[in-house]
Amino acid sequence: MCFDFDARPPTPPEDLLLAPIAGGAAAELLELTSADGTRFSASLAHSGDREGGILIFPDVRGLYPFYIELAERFAQAGYPAIAMDYFGRTAGLGPRDEDFEYMPHVQQLKVPQVQEDAAAALVALRDRTGAGKFATVGFCLGGMESFLAGADMTELTAVVGFYAALDGSRFGIGGPLQRAAEIRVPLLGLFGGADQGIPVEQVEQFDAKLTDAGLEHEIHIYPGAPHSFFDRRYEEHAEACEDAWRRMLGFLEHHIG
Repeated sequence: MCFDFDARPPTPPEDLLLAPIAGGAAAELLELTSADGTRFSASLAHSGDREGGILIFPDVRGLYPFYIELAERFAQAGYPAIAMDYFGRTAGLGPRDEDFEYMPHVQQLKVPQVQEDAAAALVALRDRTGAGKFATVGFCLGGMESFLAGADMTELTAVVGFYAALDGSRFGIGGPLQRAAEIRVPLLGLFGGADQGIPVEQVEQFDAKLTDAGLEHEIHIYPGAPHSFFDRRYEEHAEACEDAWRRMLGFLEHHIG
């Protein structure tokens, strides 16, 4: 199960935050247009500190409050960030609320269309913030999209995935497990050891394929952590959440910071 609607992203460790941003880091809701003319929603949070910017791929629910707030948390850590919605073609503009029935729309997603929308989001991020390097950070379905973008999107410098879906057969596509040798940018994967949907054995197989391909990567599994452990309400996983922030921000600093 992905995040509940009232989930909130953990706050980054205080020693990794910038001084408070004048006017705050409140995200701005945008309406963007993809290459095929599709209008879709995104949420952008500004920061003037880093050269690199972050594109957030949400989970199956699309653009809902968790990811809007997550963009703000990245801005507090110095990275301008944009979170995009997937469902402009089938559900119109977002953001999505608690009553949104996402699965019929998830079933209609096509990876090339998601990547067209992602490219438009990156243009908006560059034009509004001046970011010159880009990384993607995705969750669940979005983790899969993040890793596939690392194979297909030349705009990217690095990719991050939290509990990314690895086997694309459930979606009728080649997923990261099948396309590991095609991923061309450094990769960070963060997984829960108690994730019922993504077995540790599958994560280890993915890790081995990336190693065989010679890709710079880091895979970390948090023992006992479930799917969607990156949620501040899960006090028992607070240590894993803090470590995930540190690993992720250290990875981003190295590659786009």
